[in-house]
Amino acid sequence: MKRKSKVGPVRITMRTHRRTMTDKIVVFVTCGTEKEARRISRALVKRHLAACVNSFPVHSIYRWKEKVESAKEFLLTIKTSRNRFRAVAAEVKRLNSYNIPEIIALPISAGSAEYLDWISESVSESGARKRKRR
Repeated sequence: MKRKSKVGPVRITMRTHRRTMTDKIVVFVTCGTEKEARRISRALVKRHLAACVNSFPVHSIYRWKEKVESAKEFLLTIKTSRNRFRAVAAEVKRLNSYNIPEIIALPISAGSAEYLDWISESVSESGARKRKRR
C-alpha cells in the first residue's frame, strides 16, 4: 500500500538544478589539528583552488603500521572542480603534517545551478589570474 505525500511531487527545473554529472567534486582531507585545518582551508580558498572548505571535528579509527589506531582529527570538505584536483592535492600534501594525507575526491552528480556556477567562478584559473593583476 502506497502512502500519499502531503507535500506532493517535487519538480526540479533546469533553472535551479542540473540533471547530469557535473565537473565539480568534493574532496575529503583529514588534518591532525584545527590550526592545520584552518591553514589548509585558507590556502586553498586564497589560491582559488577551492570555492569553500568546511571543517568538522571527527573521531577516526584506522589501521597504521599494522596497528589499529584512534585519533581526534578535523575533516575538510573541499568544493572544487575536477580540473583543479591536482593542484588541490599538491597544496594539501605541501601543508598537511601526515605522511600519507587522506585526499579523496567524490563527484557532485547534481546541484543547484547557482551554487555550481559559483564554484566555477571561485576556482576559475582565468579569474584567479585576472584578480592577481589588480
